[in-house]
This record gives sequence, structure tokens and C-alpha cells, in this order.
Amino acid sequence: MDAQLLVICLLTFVIHLIGTLAYAARIAGVRTRRIAMSFALFNVLVLVSRTANGFLGPFLAKRVENRLQFGGGEALVADFRMVLVSASLAVLIGIVLVPTAQRLFAVAIGHFQHHRSMGRMLLRTASPTGLRVIRESIAAPARGTVTGLGKPRGVSWFVLVANALAQALLVVGVLASIYAGYLNPEFRVTASQLSAVINGVATILLFALIDPQVSVMTDDVVDGKTSEAEFRRTIVWISFSRLAGTLIAQAVFVPGALAVAWIAGAF
Repeated sequence: MDAQLLVICLLTFVIHLIGTLAYAARIAGVRTRRIAMSFALFNVLVLVSRTANGFLGPFLAKRVENRLQFGGGEALVADFRMVLVSASLAVLIGIVLVPTAQRLFAVAIGHFQHHRSMGRMLLRTASPTGLRVIRESIAAPARGTVTGLGKPRGVSWFVLVANALAQALLVVGVLASIYAGYLNPEFRVTASQLSAVINGVATILLFALIDPQVSVMTDDVVDGKTSEAEFRRTIVWISFSRLAGTLIAQAVFVPGALAVAWIAGAF
């Protein structure tokens, strides 16, 4: 693995780790009963993840341009699959870190509620007190959460499958579009722009099908209609469906790139 590919894999890892840990903000909101604040924190994390994803495209495009100019394009598929492995690994580690993250988010919500300053909250994180809070918040997933996954989930299989497909599209959208530029170099600019269409479809799925379900369930927890334990199980299942999405992306990457290359040439 060369330095350029290592940077791409690390950036991909950070993007998907942040995206997975964002779910912990919802759990923290339920625990602290600061729902609006937790949603704001969730949206900030998602925005950071999506913005970082925008930097990933130029790195990948540069790699394709180099292969087109200097050869060695037969290794691109393996390179892109390594990037997808980084995404899966990040989601898996993120799932393990959710208990730690939810405790940290609960502290962050309380601190922001008192001081009303994001800057002070970030500065506190780097202080000795903040480092102590981070150390004390480290926790492994509870055994009861793992053994209780067979109990009611709170969301249907349809929602979980839709989330997996949406996450697969988000993961593979940029990768397939840029690799399509290698397959059809005459229209590589058109192919790269099609990633916005793919990501748009995935975003619509997320905001139209998945987010409303989680939001309604959050309100049910606050109203006492649903237990916090069931809500945590729901978040775990949604996290696992995100992991499944990264694995599905491995299967649809090459067919998706071929389809994008064909569409780019058909315009």
C-alpha cells in the first residue's frame, strides 16, 4: 500500500467512524432528555462526515488520472476494494465504541446546555478534566445489549434493508463514479458528476424512510411508550444495517461502475 492509498483509506475510515458514532448522539439525547440538542449534535457529526467525504473524491480522482497517464490501471479495482474494507472496519469499530461515545455525548450535551458555547466545549475536551472524562467514559458494549438483540427491534426489516441499501449507495457512489471515469475516460468528468445523483437517491432514502422512524421512536421513549433498552437495540440494529451496506457495496461496486460508465457515454 503506497502513501496515497493509505491517506485515502484513513480518510475513509474517519468518515465512516464519525458517521457510525453519530448514532450515539441520539442515545445520549434520550438519556439526558435533551432531544433537540442531541439532534443538533447528530446533524453536526453527519455534516462533518459528509463534508469530509467531499475531500475523498479529489484524492481518488487523482489516483485514476495517474493510472490513465502512467498505466497500472489493472490494480485500481483492488485499491478501491481496500477503501471499501476501510469503510467496513470503521463501522464495525464504531459499533463497539457506541457505549463510550454515548457517555461522552451526554457529558457534552450537559456542558453545552450550561455554557452555550461550542468553542468552550471543544477547548474543555483538550483540558486535563476533559481527558479524565474521556478516560472514565470508556466502556465496552453491555452483555445484555448483545444478548437482547433477539428482542423487539423497534423498526421493521424493511427499514433496516432500506438503510443498508442507502448506505451502500452512499459508500459506493463516489467510488463507482470515479472508477467509471477510468473505464470510460472520454466521459470521466460526466461520470464523476453522476456521483451526486447516486448520493442524492441515497439521501432521499435516509431522510424519507429511516430518519422519521428513529425520530418517532425517540418521541415514544420520551413519552414512556418505548423503553430506553428497546431504543438502544434499535440503534444497534441500524448500525449493523449500515455495516451490511458497506459489505453490499463490495458486491455492487464493479457493476455500478460499469453502469455509470455506460450512462455517461449515453448522454
